[in-house]
Amino acid sequence: MKIIGIGKNYVVDKSEIDGLKNDVQIIFTKPDSSLVTDSKDVEYPSITNQLIYEVELVVKIGKTAKNVSLKEANSYISEIGIGIDYTAKDVLTASREKKGPWALSKGFDGASPISGFKPISNFPDLDNINFDLVINGEKKQVGNTSFIIYTFAEIISFVSKFMTLNPGDMIFTGTPAVGAGETFKGDHLQASIEGELLLDFKMI
Repeated sequence: MKIIGIGKNYVVDKSEIDGLKNDVQIIFTKPDSSLVTDSKDVEYPSITNQLIYEVELVVKIGKTAKNVSLKEANSYISEIGIGIDYTAKDVLTASREKKGPWALSKGFDGASPISGFKPISNFPDLDNINFDLVINGEKKQVGNTSFIIYTFAEIISFVSKFMTLNPGDMIFTGTPAVGAGETFKGDHLQASIEGELLLDFKMI
């Protein structure tokens, strides 16, 4: 199973979208050992002192996808969930200073808490899905897929040119353009899709 992420994929103003599409999607991968499921609490990683949260919709691939056309790409999605793409910002900064990769800053144990998944049939309009993140009772991020730069279909079509996507593979599709911030021990995180609470855990 693969976990794929896309960076910088939301805008504040929809008028910016067309100007930002340049076919150079920022794609990275995360190991399956980074996953935390079933709303289990997450242990604050010892490798960082600056842990940044980003709430994201996660699409699950339902059938083998290779060189998928844009028109057919959404048919390869079986389910949608929500997750947190954690970044160890200090680790990332140190790596960037040496022109290094993102792997360690994105792929540590606990870097990818995810909810259970809902069937794709629950989402009749993939371009209008609302989601949000609440931390300690305060709404921190609010997103809607109409503000996405590269759509689910565009991500799947693009990635499938480089690597085969298999059933069960997951794609973190990007975080809202504003609201990402630092997580601290003791924080209570709750993420919802269309008002339904799906992910609920504490950072311990």
